Amino acid sequence: MHGAPDLGTHWHEPGKGQQAGFGKFLRPQMPYDAFMEAEGVPLYRGIGVKRAQDLPMTPWKRLGGRGSYIQLYGTEGLWGQYVVEIPSAGALNPEKHLYEKLVFVVEGRGSTEVWQDGETKKHVFEWQKGSMFAIPLNANHRFVNATNAPAMLLCGTTAPNVMNLMDNPAFIFGCPFNFTDRFSGAADYFKAKDDILPDPIRGLAMRRTNFVPDAVNCELPLDNRRSPGYRRVEPSLAGNRFYVWIGQHETGRYSKAHKHASAAVLVCLKGKGYTYTWPEALGTRPWEAGNGDKVMRQEYEVGGMVSAAPMSGDWFHQHFGTSKEPLRISAWHGPNNQRARKPGRPGEELMDYGAINLKHGGSAIPYSEEDPAIRKEFEAQLKRDGVTSRMNESFYTEGGDDGLGNVM
Repeated sequence: MHGAPDLGTHWHEPGKGQQAGFGKFLRPQMPYDAFMEAEGVPLYRGIGVKRAQDLPMTPWKRLGGRGSYIQLYGTEGLWGQYVVEIPSAGALNPEKHLYEKLVFVVEGRGSTEVWQDGETKKHVFEWQKGSMFAIPLNANHRFVNATNAPAMLLCGTTAPNVMNLMDNPAFIFGCPFNFTDRFSGAADYFKAKDDILPDPIRGLAMRRTNFVPDAVNCELPLDNRRSPGYRRVEPSLAGNRFYVWIGQHETGRYSKAHKHASAAVLVCLKGKGYTYTWPEALGTRPWEAGNGDKVMRQEYEVGGMVSAAPMSGDWFHQHFGTSKEPLRISAWHGPNNQRARKPGRPGEELMDYGAINLKHGGSAIPYSEEDPAIRKEFEAQLKRDGVTSRMNESFYTEGGDDGLGNVM
């Protein structure tokens, strides 16, 4: 016979009619969570942030600048994010790690040095505010600030994927292997390339380059999939599995809502706006059904961001630009987290359902079927900001034309 159960050292077989276990549990800390905690800098969690520039940042011993980790709801275990400040006329510490890294320059101007183990000559390229690039896998690199004001980098990584699997920082930061298939040392590796190619999976516009000098103002091909006049391109950077694209909605227009599972974070590159996101269970018209209080809203400006689907399951989300300039955003999905790139049976035909209306088997809500509160709030916000709406009445009619010959 046992006395009071010792839950820490002894397992008890369940009695008759009972089940093993506690019945409920607290989610355990994963290796990446423990790593972030041990780094000694702030960690921000939430559905989004208005401006990453406003996050609290403290000295970061490993990197040599000030910074903060960011883990937006829904991205846990899928990919990681942080913001780091490079000291005035200074540099961050050299790094090398067995995970991918995407970089967007929020503020400042400087350069990056990249080299493989055993190389004596460093590859150097310059960047400015608005630049976007990727660090080749496991390559040595160092960020240098060229001005007398701090520079700020927003970084996305596959660190959670690697750390939660290997759980060995010494190996992750000390692996001697050179991935020459990712970084061959070619002199033009970080030279910007503007050629537009079709993405081999979905046929969307893709730019195969390792450096985008100005992601804020670069030309984007017409796409039309999210809103009338919508433009979009996918930079394919450094052979990475980390999936990213850049899109832009015209001034006075907003995207149709669509749904999918967690992973994507929208980073604001130009303009300002807000995003609504709500679980599929609330339906396509949550305000009309009396559930508007359950819809989450995140405002953002340049450097701000929002998690499109911040909890488990499919979430509808819709993005609204309210500035006098177009709303340009970049979607960061992490590795293999975009539906078209998830594992599955090779050769299986899938619908690109995010761009197809619900009644046709997709996941998008056409303007004609959206909750009327959405349009009302958008037009009220534009009026407050002194911006003219360009949402034509025909957009809200079933089978209406978007003015570009496309049926809505």
